[in-house]
Amino acid sequence: MRIFSKMIAFVFFSLLVFQSCEDIDDKPVPSELEIKDFIWKGLNLYYLWQADQPKLADDLFETQRDLNVFLESYESPEALFSDLKVAPNIDRFSVMFSDYRVLENALQGGFKTNGIEFSLRFKDASQTDIFGYVRYILPNTSASNQGVERGMIFYAVNNIPMSSSNESVWRAAFAEDTYTLQFADFDGGNITPNGVSLSFTKAQYTENPVYITNVIEVDDKRIGYLMYNGFFSNFESQLNQAFGRLKAANVTHLVLDLRYNSGGSVDTATRLASMITGQFNGQVFARQVWNQKVMTFFNQENPELLINRFTNSIGNGNTINSLNLNKVYVLTTGSTASASELIINSLKPYITVVQIGTTTVGKNDGSITLYDSPTFGRNNRNPNHRYAMQPLVLKIADKNGNGEYQDGIDPTLEQSENVANLGVLGDQNEPYLNTAINDILANGRVGNRYVESKDLQVDNSKSMRKFSDEMYIEKVPEGLFKIL
Repeated sequence: MRIFSKMIAFVFFSLLVFQSCEDIDDKPVPSELEIKDFIWKGLNLYYLWQADQPKLADDLFETQRDLNVFLESYESPEALFSDLKVAPNIDRFSVMFSDYRVLENALQGGFKTNGIEFSLRFKDASQTDIFGYVRYILPNTSASNQGVERGMIFYAVNNIPMSSSNESVWRAAFAEDTYTLQFADFDGGNITPNGVSLSFTKAQYTENPVYITNVIEVDDKRIGYLMYNGFFSNFESQLNQAFGRLKAANVTHLVLDLRYNSGGSVDTATRLASMITGQFNGQVFARQVWNQKVMTFFNQENPELLINRFTNSIGNGNTINSLNLNKVYVLTTGSTASASELIINSLKPYITVVQIGTTTVGKNDGSITLYDSPTFGRNNRNPNHRYAMQPLVLKIADKNGNGEYQDGIDPTLEQSENVANLGVLGDQNEPYLNTAINDILANGRVGNRYVESKDLQVDNSKSMRKFSDEMYIEKVPEGLFKIL
């Protein structure tokens, strides 16, 4: 078996891309190395930083036998995958799953949860004691059934107070299917236990990311508010229906709440941008930049495959409900990531984007699902295992090629969530939304905004889940299959 047997049709391109593979078929891949073989070959072709990783060099192995010896030196597939990635400060998000069913479910908003979406922060600048607060609750879950509400404070898990000194203990507790939270009152910064202790159990759940859709009438303004918590393509119809309600209400402004949205599908982000606008159908929304091997093929065969364009239809073919706006307000926090950042960055060349909140995560690269199959796609997967990779394979830029926001996107109007006054999501008096409304009304009251140090933030429930801050292409562009 040739080391690049998965790319038989790519012979014409081999002098440029693959070297020293004439004698690669001297020995087949042993069954015990199939997973590792898939990992190396998949990353060699697709990995965004393939050219920067010497262990993925095209001319590293002359024969399959040489590659097999290399693969045998790793104790496990996980060890190999970890070693082939570049430094963690460069690649923070490539992941691998031993069961692709878990990965596929996560890509569409499916995961095990007890329904509490929370944030963790330090009590003060000493960065010692930690407490959590509930950001929002998923309906029909263990938490919703027990009356947990936004703004509730907890200081301990399984009766263990959280601090920087026992981080491994409380993180392990949150990973369990069942755990107990000890709640407290928040009074002027003091965390006072109130005797309430509740036990929560996780269950498999699929989140509808279209969380709240409201129309707020103030003076002569009709303001649409949409809290959207994940770019999941299987909920595009619900997203489009929400825009249909906003369109029917003749909204004059839109506040898009992405403060807890950690990302998802690039295609869905493109369609959301098209719902906000509508007047740019067919124009370039975003540009993809892959590694040099893939870019060379696309640029020679079909450069159009590197472009995401504004569209007038969602994935199932239904017509998009567009608002034709020339301005949008976007609410963000340090949990706003990937596809959410794509919306902000790629809309800016077309319309005014007023960002309210804190600096975003800074994830300008995207991934794709690779399976152990002749094309690395879902068809004809190796029946001997269920491993799949989700490596970073591309960067996303706006129509002008601007996309270097790896340090996050800074807000237009800085504002932090105030634990002492979180407010009710969707209510016009909720602090974030109220700032947007005041700016729309231009009444000069936007100056009083709560801002706290970023150093107080510890983590949040979404980031604590594997494969959370993510932006992904749902399938390898079809033109690429010509070389596989």
